[in-house]
Parts: sequence; C-alpha cells; structure tokens
Amino acid sequence: MQRAFSITNNKIILNFTLKYCSSEIEILESEGFFKVFEGFLKKLSKSGSYRLKYFEGLRISQNLQETLTDVFKLLLVLSSSEISKIKSEYQKIVSSPDMIIGFIEEFYNYWRRHERYAVIHASKQMSGIQNVNFIDEMNNFTDLILKLYRTIEEKINGQTHHIYRQLSAGVSAGLVVYPLEWRATHKYEFLNSVFFIDTITIRPPFISYPQQTTRDGFFKEVDELDLGEISLDSADFLCYPAWVGDSLAYVYFHQNLMSHGVALCNLFELAKLSECEGRKPDLIYIFGAESDMEDEACYFHDKESNIFVGVAKNCKKVDYFGYMKKMLLTLHNVKMIEQGNLPIHGAYVNITLKNGKEANVAIVGDSGAGKSESLEAFRILSEEYLQGIKIIFDDMGSFTISNQSIVGYGTEIGAFVRLDDLENSYAYNQMDRAIFMNPDKVNARLIMPVSTYSEIMQGYPVDILLYANNYVEKSTVLEFFENKQEAIECFRKGARKAKGTTTETGIVESFFANPFGPYQRQNETNLLLDRYFDKFYELDIPVGQIYTKLAIDGKEQSGPQEAAKALFDWIMKNK
Repeated sequence: MQRAFSITNNKIILNFTLKYCSSEIEILESEGFFKVFEGFLKKLSKSGSYRLKYFEGLRISQNLQETLTDVFKLLLVLSSSEISKIKSEYQKIVSSPDMIIGFIEEFYNYWRRHERYAVIHASKQMSGIQNVNFIDEMNNFTDLILKLYRTIEEKINGQTHHIYRQLSAGVSAGLVVYPLEWRATHKYEFLNSVFFIDTITIRPPFISYPQQTTRDGFFKEVDELDLGEISLDSADFLCYPAWVGDSLAYVYFHQNLMSHGVALCNLFELAKLSECEGRKPDLIYIFGAESDMEDEACYFHDKESNIFVGVAKNCKKVDYFGYMKKMLLTLHNVKMIEQGNLPIHGAYVNITLKNGKEANVAIVGDSGAGKSESLEAFRILSEEYLQGIKIIFDDMGSFTISNQSIVGYGTEIGAFVRLDDLENSYAYNQMDRAIFMNPDKVNARLIMPVSTYSEIMQGYPVDILLYANNYVEKSTVLEFFENKQEAIECFRKGARKAKGTTTETGIVESFFANPFGPYQRQNETNLLLDRYFDKFYELDIPVGQIYTKLAIDGKEQSGPQEAAKALFDWIMKNK
C-alpha cells in the first residue's frame, strides 16, 4: 500500500499522488509536517537545546508541538501583537522574537539537511504533459516552503526581509513512476507490482550523505538464490530500468537507499518504458532486500530464464554507491564473458590532436590506478593539445573482435570519480549537473554525465592498450611490452597502490585489474586474454604501461598530466 509520507534516517519521501499541499495551511496540517516537526523536537531534546528548554520553561498547558504549530498557523494571517490579544497564553511565545526566530531557523535547516524526494504514481493513460506538470508542481512546492518560512519570520519580526536566498527548500529530486508488466516468470512475480521510473528531475546541487564511503571485497557468485526468501514490499521499492552497455537491467531499490537509485540517472542510460513493456531483462538487481542470505551482496546466473540476478541486503554496509554501480557492472561483465567478449576495467577515449591526428586509447587499471584521473588530465590539457576528446568509457567497457580489429564499447554514460584527485575548481564547475556524495569526507565522490548512450555504443577500434601503473616513478612515462606473455603477466597481475576507494591498503593485486566479473570467472577470462592478446600482437597494436604516479605523494595531479603529455607525444609521432 502506498504511503503519502515517509521519513527514514535522513531521507524524506513525499507521494504527490496521495497528498500534495497547495497552501501554507495545508503544509502545517499535513502528516508530513507533523512527523518532521516531531523528529526535530526529539533531536533538540536529545541535544539538550537551550531553545527547547526555554519554551518548555514557559509552562504552556497544552502539548508544545501542537502549541507551536497553532502559533505558526496564526502567524500566517496575524501579527505578533494581534495574536497576543486573541490568545493571551501565546503572548509568552511571540514576545520573544529572537528566541522563536532562532528556533524557526534551526527547524528550517533541519528540514533542508534531509534528502527530500517527491514521487508521483502515474497511470499508463497519462500523456507526456504529466511530466511537465510535475516539474511545475515541484517548483510550486519549493516556492510554498519558502513562502511559509518567510511569512512566519516576517510576522514575528514585524518587517519584511531585505535579503532573499532562493534555496532549494522543497524537494531535491522528483520521480514520475508507472506500473509496467514484463512477462515475469513465476519466480519473479513478486516484483510485478513495483513501479518503474519514467522520469527523474533533479534540483542541483544534489548532495547526499550515505553511511559508507568505501566498498569492501568482491561480489560472490553463487549457484542459486532462493528468491522466495526475499521479503519485498512493493510500496518501499522503485525500479530504475537501465541500459548497462547493451544489457537491459531492471534495478529494484529500497527507498531507504533512494539517493543511490536516483544517482543512477547520471551513470546509466534510463531505458524507455516502451523498451521494457513485455520484455524480459538481461540483468536484475534487487538493492536493499530483506533477506537472511549469508553475504551482504551476491549474484547468480538464472540459466533457466537466462537472467543474471544480483541481490544486496538492506543494511548499513551497502549504503555506498559502489555497491549499486559495481554489482551492475559485475552482472554485465559476466554476461560479456559468456558471450566471448573481454570486460575492461579502465578508461577508453577517442583523442583528436590539434593537428588532426587521432587515436583510440585504452587505459586499464583497478580503482585508484589513475584511469579517471588521466581523463581529467586530458581535459585540463585539452586547450593546449586537443581538438576534441570522446569518452567511450570512464570505468568499465568491453572489447570484441570484429574482422581485422578489436573494437571497444562502453557501459556507462557517466563517471563516478574521487573529488580528492580532481583539480580544485573542477567540482565547483560541475555543481549544476553533478551528484555529490559525502563531499566532506575521505573518498568523496561525484557522479556526472560524460557521454551519450549512442556514442558509447558506437564501437571504436583500439589503437593502443596501456596498463595504468600508479605507484612506480620512472623518467620514462610510456613503456611497451615486446611480447604477449610479458604483457599478459602485467595485466593479469593487476597491481596498484590502494588509494582509499575500497578498504584495501598498500600495494595490492587484483586479477586482470577487474574484480567485477573476470575475478569470479578466471578460467574463462584466461582463455579470453590469450585470444585477445594474440590478436593485439597479430594486428601490431601497441601494448604497454603508462606511469600515472597517482599514488605517489605530491604527484596526484602532476603525474597524470605528465602521462597525458607523453601519450599526446606518442600519438603525434605514430599516427
């Protein structure tokens, strides 16, 4: 059963379909206002707030929350002096303007510190104009919250404000969702009543504060999961239908983890509902399930339905976007391996220099090796060196052998990057489009769109393949392997110095620098490595290492820039 309002931890979800406030008085009389106000008073009580003690010390006869709500209602139409005449018991409250305004400011900030989402459950018959109306209603709701806040303060003060800050006081993001049927077999019928996202509206800057800042370990592949043991209330879940490369994924996420579900829109192409109607997905991910399974997150291949299925429990540990993104990539990569394609953990770009020379460059490396930071270095140096750059993938993609070339494809339209390793001004320049996660903590992240789906799926033949070495300092920034075995050994070893993106520390190794599929399917991947590296050397495609120096103190930005310049020089001489 749908709920008009819910508040959990730091997330507030408003169901505009069941309840939409169109006036200030409706807000003050709503269930949502009551619950938010109740939570605020509990917080003040727990912290021993002097303002709360002041109001409690007035010895008001009725419940304090009801009294203050009543005062707020009266302040919408009356001045402080008029209220004192009509209700003498309220004189003690309104006669202390500094105290009550301080209280209102704290309450207003308490509301704004929550992640706030609006959802509208639409019917199939509704036309596209519904989305336009929803955006208007989101804007109107923001204006209404600001008007309520300002009116009450101005009535207390007896004068208007002279400075107005048009803050994002309403909701941070809004979603239009629809019912959808995709011919689910019996074992997936419990997902049938979950609504699918059709439209997402974000009001920047969008900042969320997940409980975790790192991801731990690998995702375990199991033979099978008993989906019947998963407890899922459809009122608590939404589905983001995503294109992960050429895989159609239905991502069911618990609304307690709403920020991760919404953040998907900056990373994976949102599939049209017309593409999903009656269509079985390639991948299913249930993120935030109530389950007794042993691992926090695991996956299996449902061979009967030919669907790769991942499940993550609803627990504090998975409240990090890495658990959302990386499971989807793992599912897709395992599918790629079974199809004979080679999953690549790295960055792949089409670079055109100012003299017109062009190259498609693949840089392989695990988290923190410097692949994304190298792309950032390309951007910084673009004005001096580049005519253009196209990002095919920033984290994960795949290679396929096509005729007399190895062709690379992307999986994501966006990037999930560390703030610490970016140029200081860059994050501020992305405020209008990026989603920020824990910006005040180590391993702070931003998620931003960097490409289009049609571009990442176009297919670009590889011109050079490099392994990103982030911990060795050499005067030679580019080195090439003379033979296949030497190259495979380096790439398969996947060595890097951990940068705090996971719980690992020091020099670590990961199979083929890719814990998301190849690690779980090492035998199959080894066969693919032999086949693909044979092809690289047969086609005389250069294979080597690029020393990004990202993990060397003081080289976090200069190292990738030196690597970028060396790569530009190589393209200049060899293309």
